[in-house]
Amino acid sequence: MLTDVSIYWFTATAGSSAHTYYERFNDAAMWAPKSRGQVPTAVAVFPTDFSIRPLADQTHNITHWTEFDRGGHFAALETPNLLTTDLRAFFHTLT
Repeated sequence: MLTDVSIYWFTATAGSSAHTYYERFNDAAMWAPKSRGQVPTAVAVFPTDFSIRPLADQTHNITHWTEFDRGGHFAALETPNLLTTDLRAFFHTLT
């Protein structure tokens, strides 16, 4: 975690990386109705995530949904084994 924070701090890129969040939430197209995608989609929900399956099902073809009891926003750093196992399980269904 400190490595990631240090990279943002020493390269002065924290602001530009956060700008994508600003752009997304201030884009009117984000809130416009969308058709449901056909691409198989996996969702991993960690305790600090906010995700409601009925809303996700409206625009995504969710074929793999997992809710974890530990981990967080930086799941790949916090609980890499959980995330890796879940990713492998999802991609195994596509072969």
